Amino acid sequence: MQNPLKVITKLKPKGDQPKAIIQIAKNLKNGIKNQILLGVTGSGKTFTMAKVIENIQKPVLVISPNKTLCAQLYQEFKEFFPNNAVHYFVSYYDYYQPEAYIPQTDAYIEKDAKINEELDRLRHAATQDLSSRKDVIIVASVSCIYNIGSPDYYQKVSLELKTNQKISRKELLLHLISLGYKRNDIDFKPATFRARGDLVDVYLVTGQEILRIELSGDRIIKISTSDNALNLNQKLKAMDSRLIFPAHFWVAPQNKLDIALENIRLELQEQVKKLKKNNLLLEAQRLEQRTNYDLEMIRETEYCHGIENYSRHMEFRKPGEAPYTLIDYFNKDFVVFVDESHLTLSQIKAMSIQDRARKTMLIEHGFRLPSAVDNRPLTFDEFEKKISQVVYVSATPGEYEMQKIRNQKTEILNNLEVKKPKSSKENRFSTRQTNPLLVEQLIRPTGLLEPTIEIRPINPKSGDNQVQDLIKEVKKRAERKERSLVITLTKKLAEALSDHFTQEEISCQWLHSEVKTLERPKILNELRSGKYDVLIGINLLREGLDLPEVSLVAILDADKEGFLRSKTTLIQTMGRASRNLVGHVILYADDITGSMKEAIKEIERRRKIQTGYNKKHGITPKQIVKAIRKWSFAQEKKAVDSEFWQIQDRKLLEREMKIAASNLDFERAAEIRDLINKLKT
Repeated sequence: MQNPLKVITKLKPKGDQPKAIIQIAKNLKNGIKNQILLGVTGSGKTFTMAKVIENIQKPVLVISPNKTLCAQLYQEFKEFFPNNAVHYFVSYYDYYQPEAYIPQTDAYIEKDAKINEELDRLRHAATQDLSSRKDVIIVASVSCIYNIGSPDYYQKVSLELKTNQKISRKELLLHLISLGYKRNDIDFKPATFRARGDLVDVYLVTGQEILRIELSGDRIIKISTSDNALNLNQKLKAMDSRLIFPAHFWVAPQNKLDIALENIRLELQEQVKKLKKNNLLLEAQRLEQRTNYDLEMIRETEYCHGIENYSRHMEFRKPGEAPYTLIDYFNKDFVVFVDESHLTLSQIKAMSIQDRARKTMLIEHGFRLPSAVDNRPLTFDEFEKKISQVVYVSATPGEYEMQKIRNQKTEILNNLEVKKPKSSKENRFSTRQTNPLLVEQLIRPTGLLEPTIEIRPINPKSGDNQVQDLIKEVKKRAERKERSLVITLTKKLAEALSDHFTQEEISCQWLHSEVKTLERPKILNELRSGKYDVLIGINLLREGLDLPEVSLVAILDADKEGFLRSKTTLIQTMGRASRNLVGHVILYADDITGSMKEAIKEIERRRKIQTGYNKKHGITPKQIVKAIRKWSFAQEKKAVDSEFWQIQDRKLLEREMKIAASNLDFERAAEIRDLINKLKT
């Protein structure tokens, strides 16, 4: 079902929000390509974006710099747009070690990854809705610029089923297999199907529903759907037709698959010949063996591990041509919001460079064909060309974004000079002191001020060092039921400090990149709910995190100038305390760096603006009280099928327990036994 994009909330635009919403929407409707929303922490940037989306009524891609912030944004947009298609699109790996070769040590590192099936299903749900409706908002991490296969082929190979359609049971099952679905009559889960007589049940790859197809002879007599895997017979909804999309992205129409395989074989012959000519016989043999095995797998099953490395041939792209990404699944008329643009854009710029360096090494040593280099993320130039309208959102926009809107303003002025005389009403644009493409949102509707800032020595000549002093400050906040964030320079220090705090009877948890994607929002919620008094991190506790219970942000070694202690990073990190009425920042530093001076100056400027606004409008700052959202994709299973999956988990655990016992690993077997008993209760 498709509805107009509509924000459902009791909130009303306040402070700078009304003018920001009007200006951004006006710019977009006037065809402006680049603009900036400069919004301070706590000013309601997400709400402003939501109201702009409601105003423009276009599909939207929101790109976030990391999965933690992406998850938070997804939940907020999901609440603002309950009747529309809001999706979460991030890398589907819980763990990922890319394939690589290190010639210095002759070490080949095989690709090692753990795919999170839930995240994979969410990715499919996003692309499928883009193919069938317009009221779509996708909140994505920077992984959205990676190759995921051709949207045209994804659509073309889809299987459309209709009632009274002539198709035999055998043909139907073969079609499902060609789409990447696997038959499994026992362990029924997403991307599988089961066939029982004239009934064929398909658990769609999105994990959201099950399709039941009833046959009579060589004809479909009924199509129905259910969102309940356990009670399929009780909640069926009949439909006239249904489109089944592929279970994986890298697909090619059957009539073109043979051509693609032949092209791969021709490239293999050419590359093997080249390697042998250079007397790289081992490399030539390795490449031939690996590629022929993959070709055989694709021919038999239409899939192989690492099939993305052959994506250029599967999609019939020219060498060097841009890969297909999530962006290509949108129609041409859509809008991109780059959240925390100062960080997100730098990541996008670096991704293709790093990927190419790794792939080149694999190609030179016979692990991959040269075409593998075209399985890659977009280059920054390609990314710019694929997005027609973009809003950069940040409290600290970078020089790139600022230069973009300066150039855009100059272009508009030049066009006006050509079209209208200088006295024209439209030329008022040129007389403004500020750039209307830089929309500032510096006022918080709550009246909350920027945090107070204090600098303390790392190692004072007398008294406690930074850690000892910090423990006292954290305990003060814990007694008042307030939370603290502590920022370190390394993972090792974050974990060591967490252990030390635990010894001091402070409930704490560390959070860095090694924490699984779906665990991060859960940890943040546990901090807010009071399970932890302190969260210790490095780079994940910066942009956008909405933690109103946090009254203290402590930055250790603040005078170690660099990326993690730059002006932008310091402003973003200190902003985590701006959602609390008594927000305070302690910078532990023996020296005051240039970055520290600039960051403190900017925070004081914003504090002064908010103070003036509060005084003018008679506003008394109020503490934010915000409900703690339940994270939809946490480890707890959905209620609809929790019992089913617990049974499956127990079966797997029982099997693993028996294997451990047979290997005389009785300690491991006992641990699994205890876990099984816990599941049963």
